[in-house]
Amino acid sequence: MSKVTGTTRLFPLIIGGAAVAITAPVSMGAQEAEEFDEAQLYFELNDTDGDLGFHGLIDGDAWKRLEISDPDERTLMNILVRGALRRQGMTEIFFESDEPRLTELPADEFFARFPEGTYEIEGVTLEGGELEGEVELSHVMAAPPSNVMVNDEASAVNCDAEELPVVSEPVTISWDGVTQSHPTIGTPGVAVTVQQYQVVGEISREGETPEELVFAVDLPAGVTSFEFPEDFTGLADGEIKFEIVTKLDNGNQTAVESCFELE
Repeated sequence: MSKVTGTTRLFPLIIGGAAVAITAPVSMGAQEAEEFDEAQLYFELNDTDGDLGFHGLIDGDAWKRLEISDPDERTLMNILVRGALRRQGMTEIFFESDEPRLTELPADEFFARFPEGTYEIEGVTLEGGELEGEVELSHVMAAPPSNVMVNDEASAVNCDAEELPVVSEPVTISWDGVTQSHPTIGTPGVAVTVQQYQVVGEISREGETPEELVFAVDLPAGVTSFEFPEDFTGLADGEIKFEIVTKLDNGNQTAVESCFELE
């Protein structure tokens, strides 16, 4: 990723097999715009792997054109759909940036590309009407949860650790609630409000179909433990990977990963 300058950055996209043309900024008329049903822009940090990315999720009435601009009114993305897809219209789009390791792109350089502030999302409907949304982007990232346990045994630092916890079913993952921002990435040393946690389990099965089984559950902010259903863990033959994702009320997410083995 190259550093964003004062000039417009344009990204070529191919969506649904149709070419998506990159054009000049969206020109909006004088009529009142409708709000997108959903407009999210946020950062996602994998604290275990040490990588950081910029994500977006936009949903609403069918549109044929979409533009995202940063607080300095620099265009980050400008999409015009063509052909049959233009007649059909787009409604929902999710994207995520490349996520180089922080050793390749330090966090301060990454955040300099995406300054804090109000990001504007504008669209044009199939009928020529206007869609709009505003997102307040923050550099406050959740600290990774501490005291992560697997059946009351300390979790491994990562899945490459020499020794992983060996446990029997049922398997319960627990952790201490997150109350502070990340100590070194983003804006350190401030109190945070957790919107929700997500626990993800992954089972790899070489040579089988499907080769990977994934289980995910969203938990309220006050819940800091989860027991995997044995219908899921019972499908594993050895190692299970798990992830705890902390989502803040500003939309940013911080994930940690580890693995355990079943007896």
